Amino acid sequence: MPISPNQGSTGGGTTVTITGTNLGGATAVRFGTKTATITANTPTSVTVTSPSGTGTVPVTVTTPGGTSNPLSFFYVGAPFKSSLGPVSGATAGGNTVTINGSGLTTATAVHFGAATATPT
Repeated sequence: MPISPNQGSTGGGTTVTITGTNLGGATAVRFGTKTATITANTPTSVTVTSPSGTGTVPVTVTTPGGTSNPLSFFYVGAPFKSSLGPVSGATAGGNTVTINGSGLTTATAVHFGAATATPT
């Protein structure tokens, strides 16, 4: 039974879809001890909005037939920049800039004002 995506914000609000069989009539989806809001449900999927949380939590689906085995969901905190270097460069761009901090491993874009750079 896959879960997609398997990670989201610590603040909650991530739309998560769990697919499998016998999911129709889901009565609860739990992220650890917290109940998620079910937004769609079919016999082969249940879509929810994740609650807030931290760390890695087990996700279970409860239907009239019972409760599923747990799937892992990873809460990811907002990125935090602790340093940047160099702090200046050519206005034409093309500079290599190193950003240090935490929560940066899943970064998909970096913004320098209105300009967007792709992390390498």
